[in-house]
Amino acid sequence: MAILRISEIRAMTIEERVDEFETLKNELVKERALTSAGGSPENPGRIGEIRRTIARIKTIQNELNEI
Repeated sequence: MAILRISEIRAMTIEERVDEFETLKNELVKERALTSAGGSPENPGRIGEIRRTIARIKTIQNELNEI
């Protein structure tokens, strides 16, 4: 799963954003579970990237709700 840029998120439909958000949340849970179980993640920076992308999606959703 590629990390999305703000312009890519803005170009998505509402349904696509919701689907992407759910996918990223599930991926974050899996990465955190692997780390908490004592495993070594394949890409240690991935958790931070996922969190930032989720924040971007939420920010854009909030901007669109205020209009």
